[in-house]
Amino acid sequence: MTTQATTKTVTRIPRTYIYALVPAAVALNIVGGYINGFLNLPTFLDMIGTCVVAVTVGPWWGALAGAATNLISGFTSGPIGIPFAACNVVGALVWGYGVRWGMGKSFVRFFILSLLVALFVTLMAVPIYVFIFGGATGHFADVMTAAFLGMGQHLIVSVFSSNILVSLADKIISSFVALAILEALPPSLTKQVTIVGAPKLQTVIWITAGLVISALLIFLVLYGFG
Repeated sequence: MTTQATTKTVTRIPRTYIYALVPAAVALNIVGGYINGFLNLPTFLDMIGTCVVAVTVGPWWGALAGAATNLISGFTSGPIGIPFAACNVVGALVWGYGVRWGMGKSFVRFFILSLLVALFVTLMAVPIYVFIFGGATGHFADVMTAAFLGMGQHLIVSVFSSNILVSLADKIISSFVALAILEALPPSLTKQVTIVGAPKLQTVIWITAGLVISALLIFLVLYGFG
């Protein structure tokens, strides 16, 4: 599949746009997380707005939106999500700098960027899960963590394995939903970056499912026969 990127010149975004976009992104993150929890989906969907801001107006603005999301959610839905603000910040930095380093110029590059976001967010999340919450927070991933522990794996390895599987699905879907949102934004907000056009979400879902299932099978083979 070939999807052409649109080359855009670098311009300064008015601060009024930034001040409007960041709260909207926080709201999008919170709503996405609420919908995810309501439907009991095996993802998070609380970083779509973070991606939008990080790509359009910069990684550190995205980090602000991400951190604000977890802090506000902590006051409204419970404090469990507050420490994971660090994960939202890391995701914003990888998305924001990745696009500015050319990772948004094609479908393949942007897909790889979403994988990198998943990896770095997981690396940040694992110590939080293990040392603050003892390896479980009540999320769907805890079921897989328990399964890996049952195979005799160390807690840190089990948490990493379950979290990376969930994070791969979550960050790929979040990345490409954000990409579709970017196409709907005013050109003045997106003309400072070079970003590929959004593919059909159905394509992304099929690729995501294949990747996650393949990774799960690899983990099962390694842990089951290791």
